[in-house]
Amino acid sequence: MADKPRQLPLELPHEEALGREDYLVGSANRAAFDLLERWPDWPSPVVILAGPVGAGKSHLVEAWHEDTGAAVVQAAQLTTDAVSSLVVAGAVAVEDAHAGLDETALFHLLNAARQANARVLITSRTWPSTWNLKLPDLVSRLRAATPVEIEEPDDDLLRLVLVKLFADRQIAIDPGVVDYLVVRMERSLGVACRAVEAIDREALAGRVKITKPLAGRVLENVQGGGDQT
Repeated sequence: MADKPRQLPLELPHEEALGREDYLVGSANRAAFDLLERWPDWPSPVVILAGPVGAGKSHLVEAWHEDTGAAVVQAAQLTTDAVSSLVVAGAVAVEDAHAGLDETALFHLLNAARQANARVLITSRTWPSTWNLKLPDLVSRLRAATPVEIEEPDDDLLRLVLVKLFADRQIAIDPGVVDYLVVRMERSLGVACRAVEAIDREALAGRVKITKPLAGRVLENVQGGGDQT
């Protein structure tokens, strides 16, 4: 019997649910979630939120933005000229500081925020000590910031995240498949994101249902480095 023909899956856009009610809270991220919920009653005007790729930092920023009207800017796009307009909202999120930034612009932002009694949230995959900062005054300001970390998920949170990732793609996944994945995959939200995308693509290409064997085969490929999407 000839093999069932595969089709090239269309890369159809899917909308990720990024509201506060869609953020899944577990022991790995509760400290970060609770701190943002306390806004503007923070321990310090500046918070540094660190966590691995796919940990949900941008989701938290989006939820915080919805609640507060905070301005949001990528660290690499932050300029001194934009500082005054950013602090007007009373809250500013600077995303992905690990990817590089204008130190003078960030220093001016922190100064302007202090004068305006605004709050600043900085997200990164790493802590400032790894950013190779050269401006001593900026280093000093960041040392005074409140650090909060998102850790890799436990099994319960990973299970919830997998269900959500499939639901974002309009897939009602069999709970047995989810459990099968949870006990076999790295404790990594980044791996979870890549695995769900690859599993969906494989099922569409083969025009087949998502089963444990299919999910396991794709997961092995993802974790082995064969799929880096």
